[in-house]
Amino acid sequence: MVQHMTSPHDGTTVFAADVAARRHGIELLEAAPGAATLRMAVTAEMANGHGIAHGGYVFLLADTAFACACNSRGVAVAAGADITYAAPAQIGDVLVARAEERVRFGRNGVYDVSVLRGAEVIAEFRGRSRIVRDPSTGPDDGSDAKGRA
Repeated sequence: MVQHMTSPHDGTTVFAADVAARRHGIELLEAAPGAATLRMAVTAEMANGHGIAHGGYVFLLADTAFACACNSRGVAVAAGADITYAAPAQIGDVLVARAEERVRFGRNGVYDVSVLRGAEVIAEFRGRSRIVRDPSTGPDDGSDAKGRA
């Protein structure tokens, strides 16, 4: 069951508009301020040439969790992201991605996402976000409240 947040810009809003994530079977399990949990089953269509989950699909799951978490702070976009693959995901695996906010400064944020198969870590993702529209301050002018970029 999805837990909804009170903000008009939240993880559920951005997820509802994410056609790519839903088309690949990603489900939003929970959304909270600065956090989100999503799930995806690895299908045969997601296999790479080695017969394991293509890293792009694992990245898609992690990136979607990141998007849900950072959009709880306003309308946010990715400023950058990287991923470390710790173990291969197999066809038939059900993966869960848990995103957590680490720090926010001005309109910027850093989020970590763990992608798990049960208790096993499949990948660790770190995303950097930028709020481009904050309902309380309007559009991004390139600086935070103290004039820093």
